[in-house]
Amino acid sequence: NPSPEKPYYRYDVLKENNKLKPDLLVNIAASPYSYLQIQYRYEILKQAQKILSCPIVYANQVGCQTDIVFDGGSAYIKEESIQIASFFEEQIFYTNSEDSKLCFTHISQIESIYSSLIIGIKDYIKKNNFQKVVLGLSGGIDSAVVTVLAADAIGAKNVHTLLMPSRYSSKHSIDDSIELCKRNNISYDIISIEQVFEKVNEALFPLFKGKEQDITEENIQARIRAIYLMAYSNKFGYVLLNTSNKSEIAVGYGTLYGDMCGAISVLGDLYKTQVYELANYLNKDKERIPKNIIFKAPSAELRRDQKDSDSLPEYSILDKILFHIIEEQKHISDIAQLGFDKEVIKKVYQLVQKTDYKRYQAPPVIRISPKAFGLGRIFPLVKKWI
Repeated sequence: NPSPEKPYYRYDVLKENNKLKPDLLVNIAASPYSYLQIQYRYEILKQAQKILSCPIVYANQVGCQTDIVFDGGSAYIKEESIQIASFFEEQIFYTNSEDSKLCFTHISQIESIYSSLIIGIKDYIKKNNFQKVVLGLSGGIDSAVVTVLAADAIGAKNVHTLLMPSRYSSKHSIDDSIELCKRNNISYDIISIEQVFEKVNEALFPLFKGKEQDITEENIQARIRAIYLMAYSNKFGYVLLNTSNKSEIAVGYGTLYGDMCGAISVLGDLYKTQVYELANYLNKDKERIPKNIIFKAPSAELRRDQKDSDSLPEYSILDKILFHIIEEQKHISDIAQLGFDKEVIKKVYQLVQKTDYKRYQAPPVIRISPKAFGLGRIFPLVKKWI
């Protein structure tokens, strides 16, 4: 890993610049945002200032280009003083007070994550000359969070949701979704998938005769919902937002051409536990997301009494293992030494490796970590070694 003392350079940039005896160093930067590294750049800048013994102006880009977020945070460093401009917004930054000492801690990690997703949604819509978005609202935490984020990013009047119940949808999922829309002034339509699901099952019956229902029928439901969403998107010119989180994407807990559809993945670089943290942040001033959505057990509701924990470890455990595998690139034996069950680690590790084929066909992810899926983490689809 890089450090202020050992950055990734072929030669010592600071040493070479120091030979010039500069009066001022200006760093025009396009430094991508990462919630894990927001402090690191300022450590580098402070180290550089000590070596060069001259003031440094650091001017960083603001905005989002498809999946890469630039968070701003431009700075002026002089001796022991560091002044940092606003994050996630363009600003004319004056450094006329040597006594002004701001530091990166004035923006919390969850606040920076929220702001990065807001600018990610806003710039994707604006820079592609769209105005409105649509998404499926299931009554679960992920779609609820994306709905509120979209409303904050482009205005509630530009967000529309489809509620698409089936025989397995609980009443509270529909009621909670309606309540969320009312609290945030978001429009919605309810359109059942039940009749279409019946017809598809009837059409496939001659082929599937004698076979037990399994994940096939679950995937059919997800794909019917995708048809509804894409039809709405096509007819009205709305952008479809994807609501999958990083935990699900990592282990392949999603349906290709179903709930994995969308133009941009809003939560695709947030683990499930982070999504809950973000939901609580959105509720900090008032209850925008009904508490029942936050507290109920996660479920795809594609079969009776289904829960995510039926096929996955609890997210509090899963997310920690995934972080070690993805962000830290540790092996099974290394993670086992941290106290996790080796068989659970092995199962999770194999799920991550064998579901790359799904991620190759997933929408781009708004990147907020050093190891987002997509360009941030590329593996071959065919890998006999696993």
